Parts: sequence; structure tokens; C-alpha cells
Amino acid sequence: MAQSAVSQVSLTVPLNSDLSFRKSVLKVHNISFREKSWVAVSPLEVTARNVRSRNQFVVCMSVQQASKPKVSVSPLELEDPKEPPINLHKPKEPYTATIVSVERIVGLKAPGETCHIVIDHGGNVPYWEGQSYGVIPPGENPKKPGAPHNVRLYSIASTRYGDFFNGKTASLCVRRAIYYDPETGKEDPSKNGVCSNFLCDSKPGDKIEVTGPSGKIMLLPEDDSNAAHIMIATGTGVAPFRGYLRRMFMESVPTFRFGGLAWLFLGVANTDSLLYDEEFTKYLQDYPENFRYDRALSREQKNQSGGKMYVQDKIEEYSDEIFKLLDGGAHIYFCGLKGMMPGIQDTLKRVAEQRGESWEEKLSQLKKNKQWHVEVY
Repeated sequence: MAQSAVSQVSLTVPLNSDLSFRKSVLKVHNISFREKSWVAVSPLEVTARNVRSRNQFVVCMSVQQASKPKVSVSPLELEDPKEPPINLHKPKEPYTATIVSVERIVGLKAPGETCHIVIDHGGNVPYWEGQSYGVIPPGENPKKPGAPHNVRLYSIASTRYGDFFNGKTASLCVRRAIYYDPETGKEDPSKNGVCSNFLCDSKPGDKIEVTGPSGKIMLLPEDDSNAAHIMIATGTGVAPFRGYLRRMFMESVPTFRFGGLAWLFLGVANTDSLLYDEEFTKYLQDYPENFRYDRALSREQKNQSGGKMYVQDKIEEYSDEIFKLLDGGAHIYFCGLKGMMPGIQDTLKRVAEQRGESWEEKLSQLKKNKQWHVEVY
């Protein structure tokens, strides 16, 4: 990827809605998108901020490249392996990577804080879309004095080329885990999530111990570039799907030219909680024949019965189309908190029965055909 002279420019990043913008002065270099020249932030020139207001929100490498002309990626040798990399770095010998940036990506009205974290692995921990990294937070395991903390797994939220398209970074989507005492209602720092708080508090240049990559169940099948992919996420479970969609719609990969249907269902609390929404909305504008995007905002929308809108309600709303796609060989993916699955399974079972089908038999067939992909935590 050719690099021009570095200069200071004013880069506009979409915020709040497609019509609201803020300018952030960043160092940039030019990258080539087919016949056009676009700007992208250099990984060595990104600085992180602990941003608390959505009006100041800047997503590192998230929205600014989401445009129809696709970006060149390298090294293309990452396409050569026939099998995904698995556990190249184990817990006893983790790889020491470096934090590039940490950005808050939710608004003030979101319950909790979610951050987009870019990690420089120098090309030493390659991965495929849909895999996970393990992170070992610094410090001692309180349950095993003298031993390090246990590994925490995080779905990778970028393609194998990373947010800078050079194969040297990986991105994580992390919600800060904070514990509130049910009696006092006050935060109890001693019970907060060790790893999520370490990651969200990290600064550029900080070192991080990573293991992996791991996982095969969520790998994106690419044997049929015209296949349909139905993605159902709650909260940070959208991470692997961001990677899928960047590979489908943002990157120019000679060996994978997507011509099928990608359909994302994202469930969050409210508008301020939407993750990578501007990026997904841009795909919707640029690829209306290949991408569908449905949001379920539980605190702002009502389902057909007048209750809160959850992803399973959206699934029921489009159940006829979803079942037809599954019958035609579509892949369906679920990622998020494990509590999402019972409601979804109940909805799918009810819809199947209404169609005169046995859900148990259908589910068994979907698993047999490797169309059913679940990663919950």
C-alpha cells in the first residue's frame, strides 16, 4: 500500500446520526481505493482519549473507510493458509502486544461503557474472521496466589488485516464490567471485571499479553461467495460480525468477492448503545441488494405485543424470510450473552410449529449442514 507524505488535515467523522459531524485533526496518509484516493489514520499516529461524551466520540478506523470503493489490503499471503491459525500462543507463553488506541464508542445515555480497542500484534498473532483472542490481565490471581490471572476470551472485531489493512493489528469490542452492590446501589471496585477494566483503562503504548487465536465455530464460510449469512447479536456480540462485514463490503480481497446477502440483527438498550452503527448504515446505503440491517432497541421500541423489543421479536417479525433463507442453505450466527439464546430458541420453535415443522428436526439438520453457529458467553 503506497504511502504519501504525512500531513495535518481535518478529518470528518460521523457522530450521533448521519447528519451530525465533528472534526478531529489527525495525521493521515493516503491509501488507494480502486480509482479513488481516501484518507486513513496511520496506526503509529493514533492517540487514544478517555472520551466521556458521544459528541466527542471518535471511532478509530471505524467509519471513515466505510464507502463503496474498496480498500486494498496486505499482505495477501494471509489468504494462503487452507486452515485457520489455532493457539499459536498459549497461556504459558503469551505474546506481548501493544495497545494502539482505546475509544469509547457509546453515548452518554448508554447503560455502561463499551470501548473499541486496537492492538498491535506486529503480524505475529494472525487470525481469521470469527476467531477470538485470549487476554491475560496484569496482576496476580486472587484465587491462586503467585499465579497470573486466568485468560479472558474476546471475539475479534476486525478482519485478518486489522483496522489499518496491513495485517498487524486486531480490534476488540469490550464492555467495561462494573459491579454495583444491590443493597447500597454503589459501585464495588473489588468485584469489577478485572480484564475489561484493564482494557478500557489502557493507554497507547501499554503492553498486553495475548493468547490464541482460538475458535472455529464462528469462522466465515467462504466456499460460496453468493451465500446468505444471517447474523444475530446482542451488545458486544456484534464483534465478529463487524469483521465479516468489513471483509464483505470494505476490503478488496482478490480471493473473496462477496455477492450474497448479509443480514445483521443487533439488539441493544437504546440508540446511544448502538455499536458501529454509522459503519453498518454506510454499507446499507452502498450495498442495498447485499446487506440488511435491523436494530432492536429494548428501551425505545415496542414489539407487536406492546412489550420491549428484543432481537427475538425482530426474528419473529421476519420469520418467513429467515426460514426460507435457511431452507436455501443460509448460515445463521448468534453471538452475545448466553441469556439471549433461550428467548431466540423459543421464538424459532414457535415459528416452526406455526409452519407445521418440527424445530428439533430442523435444528438438527441445520447443525448437520454446518449452517448453525453459536458463540455465547
